[in-house]
Amino acid sequence: MFDLGIVNGRIYIEGHWYEGNLYIKDDKISTISHAVLEAKEEYDAKGRDVLPGFIDPHVHFQLTVGENTSVDDFYKGSIAAAFGGITTYIDFLDPVKNNIALKKAFIERRALAKNSVIDYAFHATIAGLDEEPISFMNEAIRLGIPTIKLFTTYSSSDRRTNDRTIDKLLRITKETGTLLLAHSENDGLILDDEKIHVSQHESARPALAEISEVIKLAEMTKYTDGRMYIVHTNCGTTVERLNENYKSILNKDFIIESCPHYFVFSSAKYLQRKGYLYTMTPPLRSDREVKKLNNQIDNIFTIGTDHCPFNSTEKNKEFVNDMPMGIGGVEYSFSLMYSKFGDKVINKFTKNTAIAHGLYPNKGTLLPGTDADIVIFDQDEHYIVNENHSNVDYNLYEDMELTGKVCSTIAKGKFIVKDGVFVGGKGEYLSRELKY
Repeated sequence: MFDLGIVNGRIYIEGHWYEGNLYIKDDKISTISHAVLEAKEEYDAKGRDVLPGFIDPHVHFQLTVGENTSVDDFYKGSIAAAFGGITTYIDFLDPVKNNIALKKAFIERRALAKNSVIDYAFHATIAGLDEEPISFMNEAIRLGIPTIKLFTTYSSSDRRTNDRTIDKLLRITKETGTLLLAHSENDGLILDDEKIHVSQHESARPALAEISEVIKLAEMTKYTDGRMYIVHTNCGTTVERLNENYKSILNKDFIIESCPHYFVFSSAKYLQRKGYLYTMTPPLRSDREVKKLNNQIDNIFTIGTDHCPFNSTEKNKEFVNDMPMGIGGVEYSFSLMYSKFGDKVINKFTKNTAIAHGLYPNKGTLLPGTDADIVIFDQDEHYIVNENHSNVDYNLYEDMELTGKVCSTIAKGKFIVKDGVFVGGKGEYLSRELKY
């Protein structure tokens, strides 16, 4: 007998749709059948979509920046994520320079994450390195972390990794089975040593800062035969240039992630009275860049949220230098993108992300034998956003009309959210391995 049967669903498997029933046993997807089989519990999907659980490769729960800490801890943040259909997420360890600091950051972050209601993993983060790159990479792999983030900016806070170190890291990514993640902004084009008004946020970190830096990193990746992943890509021109000049490595050895807010908001928000609520780094872009980014959706490989919300009192400052950067997004990320692009975004939240980050085939698919992480999604439901399960005291998406709503979220065969009600859950740390 099966533990759970999801019947009368429209099941998405590896890019194809099947109408039938999906059965779960021992936390795994056991079989998919047109027949009605015996199960301890049966859930009627009523013709709605049965999708693989979404994977968010980019969140910042309980992140401390200066005197402020993002308001969603791992418990509350993972609940909000589950309401958005997310069954796995990847957070970041604090920036470090050596192995000893890496191990300490890992222990501290795991302790904070113990109350997560869904599965989670970590990216390592470096702030330059004061030891050999291969030693650091091997230590990260020992911890189950094959993905390492770096910054090409933030020199003023000593987080920038210089080009020579990036070159060394790229040359050994395939040898070590690692993937470099890059926050990509040209440090020399950024104004951060003076008071920047909210209205100047985008111009102080101009589009050219991303475009020029990403193109440079693409050339370095191609030349070294390395592997790199660009986080939160926000300029449509960036993706255009990559598609024109680096098609041979685009989304193979040079992978592009973007975030929903860069598709739905523009830098015009910074001119509004409460423009401070929309501040994040990199900033929102011009209407022209937003339009280009939407046109380039097929060349975006994964979607992350960069979820990092702070309360309005912390962000209500005249100058961006005085406020923490970041907004929320886990609860609405898939519905936002589905409303704009339909089925073509499914893999960007599931299989693509699982492949890029060493979670496939256990995650990101509904093939028999894989983890029973499942989303029940009503593709036809039109609704106005009025709920918010985050701790943050405002909702940038409130009153937005969306098409397509997450109804239920199942992680490892157990309901986390059932018909819009949170019913509990217990996540686990995932050790990952990249296979080239």
